Amino acid sequence: MKPLYRDFETQAQIDAQYNPSMYLPDATAPGRHYTQRSAQARVQLRCLLDVPYGPTRAETLDIFPADAPNAPVFVFIHGGYWRALSSKEFSCVALGLQPLGITTVVVNYALCPQVTIDEITRQVRAAVAWTYRHIAEHGGDPARIALGGHSAGAHLTAMGLQTDWAQDYGLPPDPLAAAVLVSGVYDIAPLRYSYLQPMIQLDDGIIRRNSPAFAVRPCRTPIWVNWGDQETPEFARQSQLFHDAWQMHGNQSELSALPAADHYLGIHGFEHAQGHLSQWLARQLGVVPLAG
Repeated sequence: MKPLYRDFETQAQIDAQYNPSMYLPDATAPGRHYTQRSAQARVQLRCLLDVPYGPTRAETLDIFPADAPNAPVFVFIHGGYWRALSSKEFSCVALGLQPLGITTVVVNYALCPQVTIDEITRQVRAAVAWTYRHIAEHGGDPARIALGGHSAGAHLTAMGLQTDWAQDYGLPPDPLAAAVLVSGVYDIAPLRYSYLQPMIQLDDGIIRRNSPAFAVRPCRTPIWVNWGDQETPEFARQSQLFHDAWQMHGNQSELSALPAADHYLGIHGFEHAQGHLSQWLARQLGVVPLAG
C-alpha cells in the first residue's frame, strides 16, 4: 500500500498523531479552562474589544494595554485547526503579560470552511500590519512587536514570518522583534488525509502555499519553536522541521519541548508572569523580568 504521507498508510494513523483531543480524559476541559480564564482576564484587565482591522465582521482584535506608555506588544494568534474558536477564548494570554508591562493583542479571524487557509493567512497578515500602524494610538511601541500563536496559530505565525512586508504592506522588511510558535504544524500535507479535511478542504495549491517549512526566507526576527513534551512524535518532528529550515537560512531559532505539557497545557505559560513563555517574551522585548 502506498503511504498517504511519509510512512502513514491510513487516516487512523494520521489522526492518532494529529488529533490531540483523542488522548484527553475529558475533551471539553481545555476549552472550559480557556473560556473561564479569558472571562477573568476581560474583567480584571483594561481592554478594548472587537477593534476592526479589516473589512469583514471576523476581522477584529482585542487589545489589552499595558499600564505604562510606549509598551512592547505581543500579537497572539489562536488555534483551533483553522476551523474553531475565536479571540474571546484566548484573552487569558494577557494575564501573564500585562504585569510585565507588555500590551497584548489577540487576533480574531474567519474560519474554515467559510474561508480557506489562504484567506486566514491574509487576515492574520493584515492584523499584524494594522497593529504596526495603529498600536501607538493604544500606548504600544511599534518598534517592539512580537508575534506568536498556538497550534494553528503557530502555523499562522510562521506564515506571518514569510511575508514580504516591504512590498506587500509598505512596512520595514522585518517589523517583528521576536516570534514564539507553540505546538504548530508547518507542513500541512498530512492533514489532507485526516479527520479535518471536510472542514479545512486542503488541495495541492493550498498545501503548497501554506506549508511554511518549505518557504522560509532570510529574516532577522529571532524565534522560539516549542511543543509539549507529552505531545505525539509528529508535533516534535514538525517543530524540528521548521526550526531546521529557519536556521538553514541563517536565521536565529531556539527549539525546545515545554515540560509537563500536552498540546493544550503549553500556552498556560502565558497566563502567569513567571511562565516560560511570558519570561521569554519579556527578555526578547527588552522588559526586565519580575524577580522571584
